[in-house]
Amino acid sequence: MNPVRNILAIVDPTAQQQPAVAKGALLAEKFGARLDLFICDTKAARNMRLAQLLPELPQAPSQPTLASWLESLAEPLRRRGLDVTTEVVAADPLHTALVDRVKHTCAELVIKDTHHHTIAQRTFLTNTDWELIRGCPVPLLLVKPAPWSQAHRIGAALDPGHMDDKPRFLDRCILDEATRFAQALGGEVHAIHAYIPAAMIAAATVSVPPLVIDIPAEALSEERKEKLKELTALTSDYRLPETHIHLEAGGVIEVLCRLARQCEIDIMAMGAISRRGLKRLLIGTMAESVLEQLPCDMLVVKSPNFAELLVL
Repeated sequence: MNPVRNILAIVDPTAQQQPAVAKGALLAEKFGARLDLFICDTKAARNMRLAQLLPELPQAPSQPTLASWLESLAEPLRRRGLDVTTEVVAADPLHTALVDRVKHTCAELVIKDTHHHTIAQRTFLTNTDWELIRGCPVPLLLVKPAPWSQAHRIGAALDPGHMDDKPRFLDRCILDEATRFAQALGGEVHAIHAYIPAAMIAAATVSVPPLVIDIPAEALSEERKEKLKELTALTSDYRLPETHIHLEAGGVIEVLCRLARQCEIDIMAMGAISRRGLKRLLIGTMAESVLEQLPCDMLVVKSPNFAELLVL
């Protein structure tokens, strides 16, 4: 695992809370990394700030500039001994400017806060979170306002059977990143694999309309043994306690969200691949689907050569 030496925290100039800054500062401290605070000021953001200032237009000129406001966020962190830089640029559209910024810096980790998005927004609008999930070439940490616990539990969502067409070594990338975070934060890793039994899938495809499915318990037990064998082999090099290896039958979103609550996961590490064209619209990635419902932060991990693995 390569060390994290540079962290890029994307600061939202329209938000009251800045969880990306707070969590980025903690990680910079733990990793011994430089923290870059970056604002991309878009036309939409400028219009929003202007609308907020309209009732106080006589006082508007005295409002601090974005650069000075960003410095006010950085200065307390510098007093803590952190190496913090700041930069403000004006560009549109936001997602293109951010991806371009990441590609032209030496950041090994990008942090951004995330908000709830409606189905209409996800389907018809260019949404920054979705575009970063698809296009950010380094690990992307999407954070919510809730603070991390002292336990710093890191979940690793795995797919050892590679049923979702991910590159074969992506699972190891996920485990590496989860382990790196856990070691830096003094936390623990929980490996998670959700699957739908093949016998259930096969029975459902021939039951029209759906009927009561009677599947022998032996078949379910045998498949579970095979899945557990795959999961144990995948995680063997990471020496996880048996209680930290979770194999659950069920849908991925339901299982991940349930275990995130039960195990009090702070960060869920997941893999994502880029997609283009019609598949990108209709299929998307599992990370995109989980983000809306996951009760914790999400760390999106790509294969090192993900740009070569685009699904056309």
